[in-house]
Parts: sequence; structure tokens; C-alpha cells
Amino acid sequence: MVNIKSIAASTLVATTVLSTATPFFANDVNASAKVSKSTKVATCNKKTPKNVILMIGDGMGVSQLGAYRYYKDDTTKAGLSRLSFDDYLVGSHFTISDDPKLNITDSGAAGTALATGVKTYNGAISVDKNKKPVRSVLEAWKAAGKSTGLVATSELTHATPAVFASHQASRKEEMDIAKQMVKKIKGKTHLVDVMLGGGVDFFKQKDKDGKVKLDLVNKLKASGYSYVTSAAQLKKDKSSKVIGLFAPSAMAKDKDRPAKEPALKDMTEAAIQKLSKNKKGFFLMVEGSQVDWSGHANDLTGMMSEIQAFDKAYQSAMKFAKKDCNTLVIALADHATGGLSVGSGSDYEFHPQIVDKMKMTSEGLSFELTKDGADIEKLINDNIKIEDVTAEERAAIVDAAKAKDQQKTMFAINKIVDKRANAGWGSLVHTGEEVHVYAYGPGSEKFRGAQENTNNAKHIFSFLK
Repeated sequence: MVNIKSIAASTLVATTVLSTATPFFANDVNASAKVSKSTKVATCNKKTPKNVILMIGDGMGVSQLGAYRYYKDDTTKAGLSRLSFDDYLVGSHFTISDDPKLNITDSGAAGTALATGVKTYNGAISVDKNKKPVRSVLEAWKAAGKSTGLVATSELTHATPAVFASHQASRKEEMDIAKQMVKKIKGKTHLVDVMLGGGVDFFKQKDKDGKVKLDLVNKLKASGYSYVTSAAQLKKDKSSKVIGLFAPSAMAKDKDRPAKEPALKDMTEAAIQKLSKNKKGFFLMVEGSQVDWSGHANDLTGMMSEIQAFDKAYQSAMKFAKKDCNTLVIALADHATGGLSVGSGSDYEFHPQIVDKMKMTSEGLSFELTKDGADIEKLINDNIKIEDVTAEERAAIVDAAKAKDQQKTMFAINKIVDKRANAGWGSLVHTGEEVHVYAYGPGSEKFRGAQENTNNAKHIFSFLK
């Protein structure tokens, strides 16, 4: 999958309660309110969590969540519907990095701040301004005897998951990042117990002839890890340590996701079930990676789909935490992306439900339309169910697709959706506003108020003292 950033920048419950035969997760993932209404919440007076689940909606700023609220709204009722996050809003984070030239963060610097408590330059992976490695919360929790996990829909070597388990002067060094992620601690146990996401090509590294020259997966398998490559395999897997790689690079956006790939919710549930077998506790980072990529693409369809997938994963994490009593769940963004405007022009309207008439994301459809041999007319008919598309709008897609211009094709599709949703976009990159922080469970009070994003890691470190 091509990373859309190139457009703008060339620019659980204790172990005894858990059962693999009877999972604690409900099958119903629909209404967000059902989590708080149907789950019996344990009476907890604990101040220090045994487990931490950090959920990062990459690029999921306040306006993105505002748009999602409109999208999920029950229009038969007065006022806007509540989201599953709402009751746990405790504060906000400042997202600025410590870059010598740029004053809006990238995901490397933002992730480093969240994972290590240190501000750094854009593009850094858990190194400080002097390129010196700085310890992550995942490394600290592993050293304390706890289990650790990383879940993402990007490549596992992408910036946000990478900052928790590697140190690199440049986020571009994904081959080396993969090597670090499978390293052993003091020659005994591997750093990360559960890794689920995309990126086969980085863990099975090939030479110029296409032959695998370094198989990092085999190194993990030799240490007792299972290896899964599909949703069905993940569901059946009973091991406590696993690497799941579900795509050569990034996984598909949720709306475009093939049945073979697990949803973010599925990976989150699997990770929690495996990690919670450790009586000492666990640290799990879950990233909804492609909210950000939809922002870079100005793809409203993709953005609503990706936030919804993150929302479902969040509900699963919260259901576990409410029954467990020992788990802190933190949900936040590392930054916002795309400058999404909830309403545009001179009209006081916003109708994101139009995205439900799209059968694929704009980005996903644009890739299909520009493939060699694509049946352009059929792809448009099958995937754009908006009734009033004009001949001119359709021609713009067809012409761009015939020219094999994926970006132009994507923006022609975006234009159709945005016009009817009355959505606006101000950027193709990250934006610098503060982001919401949601927290539930022991220690959640530490996250109250407007804080630097570095405090996220500092608070998590403090739970080990």
C-alpha cells in the first residue's frame, strides 16, 4: 500500500475468570452506550493499575471526533448522540514537538513523547534531540516482569508502534526497527510478547532477487511464539506469545478490509486475552493507525470507518477493564490530521452519513480504479451508490483513472462525498491543535487537565514505583 503522506510531503478479568472457550467479550459491538449500560462494573478503590491499555487514535483530533459524533447521531432524537468515549474525557494534550525547524509534530516525535516522556525532533524513534536512546514505558513494564503487546493496522514498524519497542534516529529505518522489535532482553525473553498488525516484508526481509535473507519470524517461532497470518488463525490461536502479520505492508482500512484480515477490535481482544494470563500484569498499546492516513488523504469515508473501528476496539478494552478492576485504559490522539471542518462554506449543515453510500474508501477505490485492466465503469457503479452524481463528476473520476493518476482519482471521489456532506479540509498533513485524553480505571486522575503529551509516559512510569 502506498502511504498517502507522500502527497503532502515529499512533502480482563483475572486469569482465573478468563477462558479461551468462553471469552469475556460480547459479540454485540453496535451501540456505544451498551458498554456502560450492560457491563457490571466492579467496585474498585485501587490507586495503581496492574495493567495499562494505551489506545492511540493516530490523527484523531477533536474535529475528527466531532465529525464522527455527527456520523453516529440518531437523527430521530433531539441533540447529538453520545459516544463511548464521552464519560471518560479527563483532559487534553499539547502535541508540539521539539524540532529545530518545524513546530507541528510528526508521529515519530509525538509517539516518542507518549512512549518515553521526552520531547524530540520530527522523525525520531525514541531517541532524544541528541539521538540518544530513551527508555519507553513498554521496556520498563517488561523489565518489571509484566507482559507487553503492540497492536496496529499500519506496519508494526511504522512510527507509533515503533517508538515503544525500538530506538532509531530516523523512522525510515524500518528494517532495523523490525530487528530491534524482536530482540531479547538480557538474552532471555523477547521484548514484545504479542505483536499484531501489518508488515510481513519487514519481518521477512528479502534480497534484491526476492529471496528471504533474514526471517525474524523464525527467530520468534524458535522461542515459542506462534505465527498467524489471518483472522481465522488468530481466533484459533491459544498461545500466550504470538506474532500476527496480516499484510505485506499496512493492513487495509476497515471499510476495505478483506475477510482474511482481523478487525482492530479482534486484534485488541486477542491481545488482552493473551497478555492477561500474566498475573503480574501487562502493558498493551493499540493504535488505530489509519485515521491519520484518511486525514492525509482528505478521505471522509475512510476517516469515519477508521474511527468507528477504533471505537469498537475501545469498547472491548473498556469492557475488560470494567470487569477487571486492575486496568487503566487511556485513549487519546498523538495529533490531528487533515484540518477537517465540520461544515463548510456558508451553509450551517454537516451530513457525514453520505459515506454509507460508499462501498469502499476513496483511497481504496482509487487504487482499484487505477490498476491495469480495471473495469472503471463497473467499479464506479458497484462502489459509489450516491444517486445524484453528475456526469461531470463521474467524468472527472473516469479521466483520472484512465490516466493512472491515483491521487487525482481519489480527490475526484472525495469531492463528490465532501460536497454532499458539506465537509471541508484545511490541510494534507498534521495540524497543531490540542487533542482529547480519555482515561478510566486506577490512576486515571493523573491525566486530568491540559497537560504536555510527555506526561502520558511519566504517569505510566510512575505506576511502577
